[in-house]
Amino acid sequence: MSLQNFLADDQLTKAQILSLIDLAKSIKATPKDYSQTLAGKSVAMIFEKPSLRTHVSFDMGINKLGGHALYLGQQNGKLGERERISDYANNLSCYADAIVARVFENQAIEGLAEHASVPVINALCDVYHPCQALADFLTLSEVYDDLSKVKLAYVGDGNNVSNSLMFMAAILGVDFTLLCPEGHGPDMALLEKAQGFAKASGSQLTFTSNVSELGEQNAIYTDTWVSMGDEDPSKKADILKKFTPYQVNHEMMEKAGANVVMHCQPAHLEEEITTALFDDKEKSVVFQEAENRMWAQAAVLVTLLAD
Repeated sequence: MSLQNFLADDQLTKAQILSLIDLAKSIKATPKDYSQTLAGKSVAMIFEKPSLRTHVSFDMGINKLGGHALYLGQQNGKLGERERISDYANNLSCYADAIVARVFENQAIEGLAEHASVPVINALCDVYHPCQALADFLTLSEVYDDLSKVKLAYVGDGNNVSNSLMFMAAILGVDFTLLCPEGHGPDMALLEKAQGFAKASGSQLTFTSNVSELGEQNAIYTDTWVSMGDEDPSKKADILKKFTPYQVNHEMMEKAGANVVMHCQPAHLEEEITTALFDDKEKSVVFQEAENRMWAQAAVLVTLLAD
C-alpha cells in the first residue's frame, strides 16, 4: 500500500483505511512479531498542544516497534514563529525518519509535509484528527463483524474529531449521522466533500440539529463541548445551556437502540456525557479506543517506515 504521509482522512482510500485497520489488528495480536520493525529509526514528535493519550500512545508505540521517539514540547513555541516551518521541517528531516505533529493549525501540518523529506503524521490539528478516527474505526471493527452495516452517530460540537469520523465513515461506507446544535456544525465545504464520498461508497450521511432526528444507531460518539483553550467562564455557561439537550446519556442510547458509546477523551463528565454511561462496562468502549490509538498509530508508522 503506497502511503507517503498520514495527514487527513479525506486523502485516504477505502483500501488504505482497511489495510491500516487489518495491520493494527495484527500488531495488537502479536506485538512481538513487530518488535524490531522500526529498529534504528527515530521519530520526532512536535507538540504545540498538551496531550496525554497522543503523547503516550505514540511514545510507547514507537518503543514497542523498536524505534526511538523524541518529544518536542510547547517550549519551542508555535510552528512558524521562532523560525519558518520550512526550516523546521528541513532541519528535522536531517535527523529523524518521520515527524509526528500535534498542532493548532492544519496549515502547519501541510507546511511540514511540503518541506520535509521524511513522512509526516498528523497527530491533531484544527481540521482533522485522523489518528483518532483510525483508532475509532479499529475499535468498531472489533465490536462489529461488518463495518458496512454499522450506523454511527456523533453528537455534540462539530470539530476536528467529528470531521475525521465523518470522512472516514463516508469513505468506508458507514452510515453516519452528525447531530450538532445550530451554529456548531461542520464547515459546509467539508460536509459537501464528505457527502461526495458517501455517495460514492453508497452510505448515508445525515447532518441535523434536531435531537429527535437522531434515529436508529449502533454506536453514539461524543466529545467535549468546550475545546482546549476555550475555557472562558463567561462563554462556557452559554455553551452548557445551549448544548444540554445534546448530552449523551442512557436515555438517548435507549431511544436510538445504540449499544456502544464512544468518546476520544478527556471527558467532561455530566456535561457532554453522564458519568454513569461513561463508566458503563457493557456499553462504553472509551478505554478500548484509547488503547487502540497506540495500535492504529503503530500501523501507520509501520506502513510509512518499514523497510
